[in-house]
Amino acid sequence: MKLFPIIILCFVVVSCKTDGVEKSEQKLIEHNSKENPLDVPQKIHETKKLSNGIVISWVERGRGKKLAEGDVLMIDYKVRLIDNTVIDGNHLLNMESMPYMVGFKMQPEGWDISLKELRVGDFAIIKLPAKLARGKNGIDGVIPDNADNFLAIRILSKKNPTITRDGNKVWVFEENKKNKLKFSEDNTIVFHAIASSPSSPFYYNSFRTNEPFTMKLEDNGLVPGLKKALINTKKGDRMFVLVPASQAYGDKGYVDIVKPNEQLFFNILVMDVIAK
Repeated sequence: MKLFPIIILCFVVVSCKTDGVEKSEQKLIEHNSKENPLDVPQKIHETKKLSNGIVISWVERGRGKKLAEGDVLMIDYKVRLIDNTVIDGNHLLNMESMPYMVGFKMQPEGWDISLKELRVGDFAIIKLPAKLARGKNGIDGVIPDNADNFLAIRILSKKNPTITRDGNKVWVFEENKKNKLKFSEDNTIVFHAIASSPSSPFYYNSFRTNEPFTMKLEDNGLVPGLKKALINTKKGDRMFVLVPASQAYGDKGYVDIVKPNEQLFFNILVMDVIAK
């Protein structure tokens, strides 16, 4: 079976003890059963219908503030069609959870709308109408045209940034500690990136073109905040980077791609760091 082409870039999330790493703000959902709770019929305790056709049904309620743009979550999820066919989910990649950045359309539009109604610790079953899922064209061989999606999702935790530098936030999800050479003014970095703004998801994807960036700190033309965020990264690092508008394209935006005063989100894989 085919998988969604946007299955959050197949991040392999492992625990690591990087300097400056903070523990998750909250980690509320734990299940001891060997059976995946996303596959078990659940009792619904509360339902909310939104005017856009989204229906959120809570199995478990978390606590704290609602999720917001820029939050990085660890989620456990499955997406089904009305006939119960599973079309997406972290378990299709043999992963217990996956990272997700709220507000940048890493998944169809209905996801971010729904997540902003949720909290850490929530376990919800969400009906996403076709127009807020894969729409009238679906995905050939995977999702029929005009098909509603049914998202079962557990918000396991919200992650603090590993590093914050001049307002630029970095979440490191995978690190090879054997690699000691760090990116600095003395060397060159080679990296793949997917770039998104809230209005233009995936506006650039070097994975798709198979042409990674090669950069030195003195090079011009790259988003200033991204350059700062990449300092001290190493070969093999996988990370999310959130760059504030002031460190990106500011109040001018970028042609017709990035609107004025938009944050930028980068999904990064460092391919190499090369000494001079």
